[in-house]
Amino acid sequence: MVRAGTIGEDDRLELIDGRIVAMSPEGPTHAGTIDLCAEALRKIFGADYTVRVQHPLAVDPDDEPEPDIAVVPGGPRDHLADHPHDAVLVVEVAESSLAYDRGRKLRMYASCGVPEYWVVNIPERCVEVYRDPQHNGYAHCHRYEPGQSIQLASFSDVSLAVSEFLK
Repeated sequence: MVRAGTIGEDDRLELIDGRIVAMSPEGPTHAGTIDLCAEALRKIFGADYTVRVQHPLAVDPDDEPEPDIAVVPGGPRDHLADHPHDAVLVVEVAESSLAYDRGRKLRMYASCGVPEYWVVNIPERCVEVYRDPQHNGYAHCHRYEPGQSIQLASFSDVSLAVSEFLK
């Protein structure tokens, strides 16, 4: 649709359940938190992974969300022809979208097999970490607050202090 000119390249839209869904406008807290998260994750993941910010993730023919952050296998050049289809970690920063990120988005990422999904919950100042994807959700959820560290599922020897991106 972008190539055909139906929608603009900078329009804030994503494909969910085969429908085009408008995304909420970003406030400064939301945008800054995304930047802090991406910066912290880039320090952890090496050249074998790319930390993508608000780019499509083609998880299913009917679902092409644009997560706030997706850590995908391969370098940027590996994704020049096609959007990546899987991720080792997806992060959604939630301010006004908390119910949506805990609901439809969580179920979509779980059903597509994303092994680890984080909701950075700005109103409650915490990070909800979901692991062990099932068909319609995740088997495990743990809440982390500033002062605590999250040990990444895909890299058991690596942890990330919540205070690096959530004050």
